[in-house]
Amino acid sequence: MMTRREFGALTLSSAAWPVLAAAQTVAGVRLGVQTYSFRELMRPAGSDLAGPVIAAMKECGLTECELWAPQIEPVSTTGRGRAAPEQAQQARETLRKWRLETPLDHFRSIGRTFKASGITVYAFNYSPNASFSDDEIDRGFEMATALGAEIITASATLEAARRMVPFAAKHRMTVAMHNHSNVSDPNEFATVESLATALNLSPQFRINLDIGHFTAANNDALAYIREHHDRITNLHIKDRKKNQGDNVAWGTGDTPIREVLQLLKKERWPIRAYIEYEHKGEAGAVEEVKKCFAFARNALA
Repeated sequence: MMTRREFGALTLSSAAWPVLAAAQTVAGVRLGVQTYSFRELMRPAGSDLAGPVIAAMKECGLTECELWAPQIEPVSTTGRGRAAPEQAQQARETLRKWRLETPLDHFRSIGRTFKASGITVYAFNYSPNASFSDDEIDRGFEMATALGAEIITASATLEAARRMVPFAAKHRMTVAMHNHSNVSDPNEFATVESLATALNLSPQFRINLDIGHFTAANNDALAYIREHHDRITNLHIKDRKKNQGDNVAWGTGDTPIREVLQLLKKERWPIRAYIEYEHKGEAGAVEEVKKCFAFARNALA
């Protein structure tokens, strides 16, 4: 967490907040950011990335986010490079212990800091995998609630999604499954059929559709959104080439970003559109997210 002094330095005057809030919705479309976009930000010594993420969002003029869990978790203790198996296992157990034993007031404090800064944490991006214990999965829902998030988004496999079902029911919280592009892996959400499987697992399950990955997997994002708009919570907006192509600068790939945003504008569906800066930019994360935000606003003009 950032210190009181750091928070004071970040806080805008109350008169400035309505300007940011007004910039958040463009032509009726709710815009925001997946904070993974700011993964390259420097972590303050002995702290998490909540403060730097808030500062970056304010500089970009964004007031709503999907908070990427690793940014508020301890940094890995394995260091750079490939860790020995025993080191990796020790680091994994350390993280598990932190998740299970950190008081929920810690996460409430983070949530209050975002809120006091004029930023809404709509979703907590917490992605269980085979290494998670049931207690860790359960704890993710408690963290999300403490942060003030409405939903969990998860880059999970089919196996992990099945394990999340009873906890989504217990906490009565929506879980939106995030798709990737590896259509050859039956354990991954990448095809239209696999997303249908996700929706059928639980009445709490929805889709967090990444239109870049969806395009790279040679799926039709526009058609999917038209047919399943009532089961989609939010989009990840990025540009990729078809046929498992690379992430590229917005407007240079095959992803129908403009068309998708115009569809949301026309139909007024309550689907959030979140920037996910993932291509190789030249100006640093904050400036690249600003470019993406400007592209989205122009696309909605």
